[in-house]
Amino acid sequence: MSDAPPIPMSATLAADEALARRRAAGEQVLPMAGGEIGLPVLPALRERLAAAAHENAYGPVPGSHALRAAAAGYWGRRGLVTDPGLVVAGPGSKPLLFALLLAIGGDGVVVPVPSWVSYATQARLVGSRPLPVPIAPGQGGVPDPERLRTAVTAARAAGRDPRCVVVTLPDNPTGAVASPDTVRRLAAVARELDLVIVSDEIYCDLVYDTAVPAESPALHAPERTVVTTGLTKNLAVGGWRTGVARLPDSEAGRALHRRLVSVASQIWSSPPAPMQAAAAYAFGEPPEVTEHIAACRRLHETVVRAVAGRLTAAGALLAPVRATCYLYPDFEPLRARLAAAHRVSGGADLVRFLGERHGVGVLPAGAFGESGDPLRIRVATSRLYGEDDAQRSAALTAPDPPALPWIRKNLEQFGTALADLTGVRVPQS
Repeated sequence: MSDAPPIPMSATLAADEALARRRAAGEQVLPMAGGEIGLPVLPALRERLAAAAHENAYGPVPGSHALRAAAAGYWGRRGLVTDPGLVVAGPGSKPLLFALLLAIGGDGVVVPVPSWVSYATQARLVGSRPLPVPIAPGQGGVPDPERLRTAVTAARAAGRDPRCVVVTLPDNPTGAVASPDTVRRLAAVARELDLVIVSDEIYCDLVYDTAVPAESPALHAPERTVVTTGLTKNLAVGGWRTGVARLPDSEAGRALHRRLVSVASQIWSSPPAPMQAAAAYAFGEPPEVTEHIAACRRLHETVVRAVAGRLTAAGALLAPVRATCYLYPDFEPLRARLAAAHRVSGGADLVRFLGERHGVGVLPAGAFGESGDPLRIRVATSRLYGEDDAQRSAALTAPDPPALPWIRKNLEQFGTALADLTGVRVPQS
């Protein structure tokens, strides 16, 4: 066999597997690295899946009409009028993103820094190269539009052919929501440079203040924006692997749709039929679904706020988290103290210290594309809600989830680890 370039394991999945091995060995671990959301499946959703278990035919490559129509309605209720004929479903938004990069082509994909761990790797897997562009402060998920223009112009002057920019609204890893002004400026620069925008909006239903939702670039550059989403985050069904993509209603968008369907036909043939039935029900947003998502959103917010309070009390810098279950604290103000007390000088050292001494699993900023190993980590709260469905269900309905004994215990373990790291007494309530 010829030597092939190394393909790294997804940082989030690798961290989850390492923590699972430690737990199986009897260690007390606190998993705060991966994006798995530990919540029970909505019973009505389980019923729809079970009722469709007999559906075993391939079906249309882009997905059933029922699913595509439901997804179109979902986007329409968010201000994005959508033709069901321009919706493509797949076995998760992650494969859809990969297939989109294949369909778009070119040799460069602009990715924000920091950004989700798989964007840059997926670009390399399709034979392209990531073109990293930093975000502006507080604008997580969207590369700074002016720096984007500079980077793409320079790449093209050097003979490269970048064709798309990937954004995340809301953002993983920072939990931020880019401002409407930043999104509008991104859309203008993308039009100027003739870039396709791939907008990963899988967290859009987890913005805490529902009166101020994340603004999609599809509102400002509809002719060139692809929007992707799925059920993994809002309904906490990561293992069900269902995603949908909304292609632009334009000549270029329809051509991209044809290429995407062709790619899908060669990779997954069609989405799993029973899952499509359940997803069509979910994207239809009946009251029980919207109520369940609202409960999940409240739970994420209350636990994120509790973790954020401990981080800032310990001296870390933390931008306001407006969505998701992620925090991205910066320990730079504590650099001298951490180096003197623990020989901690970067994110990798932080991960090692918290993991080895306290069983707390987090990820370094380097996993999200940051260079130079800064003193930043990504912290996820999504696995703190309970050890079984009974505890997790109680967390969803509790008036004060952080006060539940098992969540309080997790928060205390995290606070103890922070106090040991920083030498600062971290309040436990």
